[in-house]
Amino acid sequence: MVYETGNETIDDALERVFAGERLDRTDGLALIAQPVDQLADAGAVVRDRFGDGTVDACSIVNAKAGNCAEDCGFCAQSVHFDTGIDTYDFLGPERVLEAAKRAERDGAQRFGIVLAEKGVSKDRRPDEWEEVLEAIGLVRDECDLEVDASLGILTREEADILAETGINHYNHNIETSPRYFPEIVDTHSFEDRVRTLEVAKEAGMDLCAGVILGMGETPTDRIEAAVALQEIGVSSLPVNVLNPIEGTPLAERGVEITTDEIVATVAVYKLLHPEARIRLTGGREVNLTPDEQHRPLEAGADGILIGDYLTTEGQSPAEDVRIVERAGLEPNRETNEFDPETVKARHDAGTEPAVRSSDGSATDAAAESDDD
Repeated sequence: MVYETGNETIDDALERVFAGERLDRTDGLALIAQPVDQLADAGAVVRDRFGDGTVDACSIVNAKAGNCAEDCGFCAQSVHFDTGIDTYDFLGPERVLEAAKRAERDGAQRFGIVLAEKGVSKDRRPDEWEEVLEAIGLVRDECDLEVDASLGILTREEADILAETGINHYNHNIETSPRYFPEIVDTHSFEDRVRTLEVAKEAGMDLCAGVILGMGETPTDRIEAAVALQEIGVSSLPVNVLNPIEGTPLAERGVEITTDEIVATVAVYKLLHPEARIRLTGGREVNLTPDEQHRPLEAGADGILIGDYLTTEGQSPAEDVRIVERAGLEPNRETNEFDPETVKARHDAGTEPAVRSSDGSATDAAAESDDD
């Protein structure tokens, strides 16, 4: 028997999802208008039916920071905006490996390598390209982690090499709907991002691609972004919430989003993407109080980013474990069989500092050049 919320729109959607039908734009628009508590219940039911009752943790290293030529209006790393962040060239394979080992101890199952630029280039920056490949190999060989990457726009040759080197997921967020994208970025198009995702998928990598909520988009934009991700085909869908950084255009706009909007969007995304990990990522600590952070997990989310973000600090991995447990779930330990109690004890005792690069900048847990 299909779980019933008592809401005809939601119950019909649940029945169709459980029958194997993919919901569409019309369904998403109808769902996003329903009461948040009923949506949250439905999202949790879908997660429980299609998932394993765990929350998958990932972390990434900001391996090359700042001086990005793109003008994404949310991003502190763009050369177009005066945000005062630390900038540095590629950290090098050994420092990337150090960050990966720290993430592994903190319970990450996946670790991604991020470069802040339009695209890593095998031809224009061959030395950097080789160092990135070396870093991927080190993390793959020395850690019990899936290795992911967020390196910007790719050629097909580059995608093939990354797949052969052992990249599991390629991250390249679409940020928002096709309609709203030009309001956020001028220097490249929505179609540019989709093409890179297609190239990565054709090369054999799984896709991690998602959105940033709270940039001034409408609920319709949020649904249209989710439908675009259906068409692309993703296995991990990061849901970032804007953390407005001083000096960026979006900080100057003063846009806001409510907790209920975040929860409702997560729940609807789970119905639209029942088999993907819906992952809470950048901005959750800024936009949700400690007493609210479990709510999206209760609404169907089953992934999380841990540690610091690209240019701002995150919260303790110990607190992240507690949030997962408060939602009635448990951390995923399929790849890295860590002990959650050990993670909590180590961070509570203050013996494990946040993951930082040696120049003092944050080095992990974000998605692409978002989540600043």
